[in-house]
Amino acid sequence: MTETTTNMRETPAGRLVRSVVLVGMMGAGKTAVGRVLAAQLDAEISDSDAEIEASAQLSIAEIFARYGEPFFREKESAVIARLLAGPPCILSTGGGAWMSQANRDLLMDQAVVLWLKADLDLLWQRVRHKNTRPLLRTADPRASLAALYEQRAPIYALAPHHVMVAPEWSVEETTAHVLAALADAGAIEGYQR
Repeated sequence: MTETTTNMRETPAGRLVRSVVLVGMMGAGKTAVGRVLAAQLDAEISDSDAEIEASAQLSIAEIFARYGEPFFREKESAVIARLLAGPPCILSTGGGAWMSQANRDLLMDQAVVLWLKADLDLLWQRVRHKNTRPLLRTADPRASLAALYEQRAPIYALAPHHVMVAPEWSVEETTAHVLAALADAGAIEGYQR
């Protein structure tokens, strides 16, 4: 479900000239920052997880429970390819999408990829009360999150662009840092700091 966001500024912060993909751990802020970023650029935002849920008419947790993670990852790759085939957009991906070499190759070929990097304590603070995270439905969800973080952080580090998320930043402040990084990466035309 691709949604066009309402512009939060009188004039866009710039023009998106290349799709932008936000990657990172669950709780890093990919969807929240993506929405504000799209609004500030007057661009469309797509969320690969939301697209998968809409087409399957099931939640991510239900897909994992019924069909398993490999099935979900296959659908995720197809959805990402379809979304990137359209006009430039902001694409928020699930936390595991970047783990696939095929997805990394596609994303880096078709878009500017930025890792929203958050430390483990901040991630835990943001996800600990949510029961919508299938990979955290374990006896010790914090330990599961820590294991995922340890496994995934070196792969996320392969993203060409990084923004470290500070716990005290609002979504808007984080987005300002992302906008600056994207302008430096050539994804936005006409951005004024």
